[in-house]
Amino acid sequence: MATIYNTATTLDGFLATTDNSLQWLFDVPGADDEEGGIEGFLSGIGAMAMGATTYEWVVEHESLMDRPATWTAWYGDRPAWVFTHRDLPVVAGADIRFTQAPIEQVHAELVAAAGDRDVWLLGGGDLVGQFADAGLLDKITATIAPVTLGAGAPLLPRHLGADRLSLTSVTQRGQFAELTYDVSS
Repeated sequence: MATIYNTATTLDGFLATTDNSLQWLFDVPGADDEEGGIEGFLSGIGAMAMGATTYEWVVEHESLMDRPATWTAWYGDRPAWVFTHRDLPVVAGADIRFTQAPIEQVHAELVAAAGDRDVWLLGGGDLVGQFADAGLLDKITATIAPVTLGAGAPLLPRHLGADRLSLTSVTQRGQFAELTYDVSS
């Protein structure tokens, strides 16, 4: 069981534009095909966590209030924790748990819910940074897109030195480069 930050990022290290859009990713030719590796990844995931901005973007981008079945088509019945201080809409039929609890407490809940499978941290970068700060991040898989934004939400707004990161794989997926690092505490 591992806690994994698996995300797409731009070549200059941003997850989203300054207005929190991920459209840049879907504008890359073949992006839908290259993300095909996600099905294999998801088969090993038992629980997920994300920040409110990530959740709001997914809900809006996929029109989940009108098409809630899209959530289960993508994520199945996996429970998802959303870190937020606001009231957010609930996707019908999805196991979504809104929380303001400390990272350590939620991580324990994620691990228990995941069973023998992994925990996926979708983002954002600051939330993942909080897991890293607490020593609860085991792996980072960053799929780098051939796009630069110049500004936006950073991949991981924390200092993690080379003493904590160990490169374990490099994979080319069309125009994308997938880098995976083990993270030590």
